[in-house]
Amino acid sequence: MKTLPQSMTVFERGWLSSNNVLFEGAEGTAFVDTGYVSHAPQTLALVRQKLGARRLDLIVNTHLHSDHCGGNALLQQTYACDTLIPAGEAQAVRDWNERALTFDATGQCCDRFGFTGTIEHGATLTLGGLPWSVLGAPGHDPHSLMLYCADARVLISADALWENGFGVIFPELEGESGFAEERAVLEVIARLDVDLVIPGHGAPFSDVARALDVASSRLEYLQADPARNAKNALKVLIVFKLMEVRAMSFDAIFAMTATARAMRAAASVLAPPRERRALLEKIVGELEKAGAVKVNAGVVSAA
Repeated sequence: MKTLPQSMTVFERGWLSSNNVLFEGAEGTAFVDTGYVSHAPQTLALVRQKLGARRLDLIVNTHLHSDHCGGNALLQQTYACDTLIPAGEAQAVRDWNERALTFDATGQCCDRFGFTGTIEHGATLTLGGLPWSVLGAPGHDPHSLMLYCADARVLISADALWENGFGVIFPELEGESGFAEERAVLEVIARLDVDLVIPGHGAPFSDVARALDVASSRLEYLQADPARNAKNALKVLIVFKLMEVRAMSFDAIFAMTATARAMRAAASVLAPPRERRALLEKIVGELEKAGAVKVNAGVVSAA
């Protein structure tokens, strides 16, 4: 596998956090994506261990799902660093509109943070002494971005491409377009000269052609029946929440599917209101059979 430029360090994180990328260059230090809020102290420890007495100068967020920006607040408090976010999210962050930022929608948490600038498709950043092109990557999230360095042939793909798929296509849950956008992003990646992909989750990988084939097949499967995307989203959000809180009563999970907008939208695709409880029982049963959760006396816990 291609080795990273010396100015880059990848912190491969387990769920609930996204991966982080730390850059050290003459222009300063930068950190791409900051993980989930409950992991923020661990994120800070990783940065301190690598930087030592050197300060963190900049945070760059590829998108503002809670697992990618949950460490922003603590890092900002510690280092008073600048922060760049996708331009389309600026007003929502300024107003701290948690509905627009999807935290309420997913039943997830994030400490309030600010920003000092924005980035969008077509921008160029200097990170670790190298030029990085900012590429739009809607599909998983309308405002999501990727970072591509042609000189190093490295792509930071966030949740647009993983080694075995991509992130949930959330816009489709609420009747917005997302599949077509994800397809277009995969086509963009296929045209890039890439030796190494750093995904939002999972290990960096070099077999980009294989990953694109897997992602394309996955996208075709989901697009053929939107209920598949909705079911996957509901399972992902339930498991994510359980990994955060460790255990919830079935009734509490059922209540969350009515109050968290993305979960409610996914459930609405799958069953009418009178059948939601039976739907959730089926979903939890499938998760239990797959070994993702455990169920005991009406309490569901992370496996």
